[in-house]
Amino acid sequence: MLWPMIAIALGFAGIAVLGVLAVRVFIEVRRLAHQVGVASERIQRAGEDLERAAVPLASSAHLHKRG
Repeated sequence: MLWPMIAIALGFAGIAVLGVLAVRVFIEVRRLAHQVGVASERIQRAGEDLERAAVPLASSAHLHKRG
């Protein structure tokens, strides 16, 4: 009777450990998703800044080609 009880206790402990690890993975995935969102917003803003900065340069280069 002792061995079946030990087996059940170990099985429960294994499932509990897997549950804790699943929660930790879920939390890390949410954190990573948030960081990816922030990074994509920064990249988008940098692209817009680059585009705004390129317009005057392109127009001045166009003027220098004519003259």
